[in-house]
Amino acid sequence: MQKTNTTDMKQYPIGIQNFESLIKDGYYYVDKTRLVYKLITEGRYYFLSRPRRFGKSLLISTIQAFFEGKRELFEGLAIDRLADDWTPHPILHIDLNTQKYDRPESLENLLNGQLAEWEKLYGSNPAEIGLAMRFDGIIKRAHEKTGQRVVILVDEYDKPMLQAIGNEELQHAYRETLKPFYGALKSRDGDIRFAMLTGVTKFGKVSVFSDLNNLNDISMWDRFYDICGISESELEAQFKDDIEALAEANGMDYADCLKELARMYDGYHFEENAPGVYNPFSLLNTFAKKKFGFYWFETGTPTYLVKLLQMHNYDLEQMSHDVTSEDVLNSIDAASTDPIPVIYQSGYLTIKDYDREFMFYTLGFPNYEVERGFISYLMPFYTNVKQGQTAFEIKRFTMDVERGDYDSFLSRLRTFYADIPYEMQRDLEVHYQNVLFIVFRLMGFHVNVEYHTANGRVDLVLKTKEYIYVMEFKLDGTAEEAIRQIDEKGYAAPFKADGRKVIKLGINFSRETKTIEKWLAEEEN
Repeated sequence: MQKTNTTDMKQYPIGIQNFESLIKDGYYYVDKTRLVYKLITEGRYYFLSRPRRFGKSLLISTIQAFFEGKRELFEGLAIDRLADDWTPHPILHIDLNTQKYDRPESLENLLNGQLAEWEKLYGSNPAEIGLAMRFDGIIKRAHEKTGQRVVILVDEYDKPMLQAIGNEELQHAYRETLKPFYGALKSRDGDIRFAMLTGVTKFGKVSVFSDLNNLNDISMWDRFYDICGISESELEAQFKDDIEALAEANGMDYADCLKELARMYDGYHFEENAPGVYNPFSLLNTFAKKKFGFYWFETGTPTYLVKLLQMHNYDLEQMSHDVTSEDVLNSIDAASTDPIPVIYQSGYLTIKDYDREFMFYTLGFPNYEVERGFISYLMPFYTNVKQGQTAFEIKRFTMDVERGDYDSFLSRLRTFYADIPYEMQRDLEVHYQNVLFIVFRLMGFHVNVEYHTANGRVDLVLKTKEYIYVMEFKLDGTAEEAIRQIDEKGYAAPFKADGRKVIKLGINFSRETKTIEKWLAEEEN
């Protein structure tokens, strides 16, 4: 069920994260309170990981409004019929998303300010020295003063840790601050009615959760798969008129519009058996503007993701079909050398398949918006292309191959390898393949690209309306060897009867020059 304003015109809650404001100002609300009721009646301590802009803050705010006893805000919603107890509870709400964390004092100052506000309400004790002891004492006194157990809500708990990725000293400082601070949730169990922590990622093992083993992690639980985001059933049941308006504005019929919405924004799977979930931020922006766009990416992609990939010299081609276990996906070790859990939990990869026998997950990009947006974002970090020039450069590549100008195409590709960043020079083979992956994956949105890698060798078939290019890349070999391999293995044979001109390209990449050294071209007879 949803609420609308008195004019019955939908106001989409884009960027609205406060439940009370959303309801009072007449914004549209997809009712998640049935799931909220399950949380508050079936358990007490929870953790939820979801990507940014997925509604975590609104969920926390909804829970807060319930425990503040503001029943009037929930009129007509599911929880209004389900809940009998609307007793107000003292709320301790911490939002770590508001601070830039670039030095140890950043976190300490924010927590100190928050504790000082609560101490004005519930009193302080001079014997309580340090952030953790003060938090512990506040929980105890809040319960004693109000007669009601405390509700603790922590929004974006992991923001300091994420901003410190790559800086082990700073991560250690934040870890040492947060670990005992969150420990109060366990030591003050008798004073706590409900607690929930949300974030993008889950840092585990030697990190902030190591002593906090009473949290129920619902991130990969099918019962709560759609507690954030918009499900397929919610989309079709509650946004039918929005889909019709979007279809009309874009000259599409209803069915095609629905397919395009799914291609662009669906596909987030937070559990192997759970249906896909739509990105709510992109979906609502699309309905509001009546235009398909890359709205999630316009809000900014965290640079820590690229830092992780570069730090570990990760093979980007593997990222689009990586295989991993639940233990790896569900917990990030601050000292880990695997960037995939962070990429997954940040929403850039999702579960595509699950092997029940060996209990392995296959990952991939959830949808077109994420795939194209993320790969476009990577290009300036791996090549000498300036930020904002990616689309223009890919257009030039595409124009070259569509008119058969492979010399211009390869000359342009050669310049992409100029000035390789120092941190990538330790494994030139991976960097060489990463640049090819980015360029050809982006070109694949405009022309037909079949891209395969194996053991340092890249085979590529690129098809346009008039041409078919069969490419073989060599590392520290020769262009002649590459052409010979195309012939000996019959790579071009399947396309002889196609009708388009088939061009064989042999390309050699040199470690010494750190770029494409030479290429040869032959037309298939």
